[in-house]
Amino acid sequence: MDNDTNLNELWSKQTTKPPQMEELLSKFAKIKRKNLTKLIAINILMVATIAFIIFIWVYFEPKLITTKIGIVLTILGIIVYLFVYNQLIPYLRKINENQSNNDFLKVVIKLKEKQKFLQTRMLQIYFITLTVGICLYLYEYVSLLSFPWTIFAYTATLIWIGFNWFYLRPKVVGKERDKLDGIIKKFENINRQFDKNTAKGSI
Repeated sequence: MDNDTNLNELWSKQTTKPPQMEELLSKFAKIKRKNLTKLIAINILMVATIAFIIFIWVYFEPKLITTKIGIVLTILGIIVYLFVYNQLIPYLRKINENQSNNDFLKVVIKLKEKQKFLQTRMLQIYFITLTVGICLYLYEYVSLLSFPWTIFAYTATLIWIGFNWFYLRPKVVGKERDKLDGIIKKFENINRQFDKNTAKGSI
């Protein structure tokens, strides 16, 4: 098999019809655009969040060191997450429908691996840092409340974080993973079909 076979050339050589190449490439183009749009939106949201946190720090002038540590941890968690998340950009830019089938699959699989690392290890670090940061930040203000209200404030905060981690995160991660897995499997099927046809033609 020629590793430099173009995806569209591969489609034209099939004797048995695989999924329509135009439809498959169109689906991936939508996924690519959606990921780039989401990446830009998250960058804007995170930068705005950092600016808002710094504004709160300057405006309210917290007194306790725990509050300041909480703010620094929260900002640090956001910056680290953004740094890793933005590393998806080169992989998204590398992918185009004019690549050879092998190059296309290599870049998509690499994108999937990077995305998996981001959605597991980095999200864990982000949520842990965010949880500790918020709890430390709240201490100065909830300590002024009565004990029941302190418990309520921390419980509500932890429930909100838990809801995002245990419910929203798996749904979003699962959808993104399934879309990429579907694209990869379809292209791998096309490669296998082409290999079979090439083997038959050489007999």
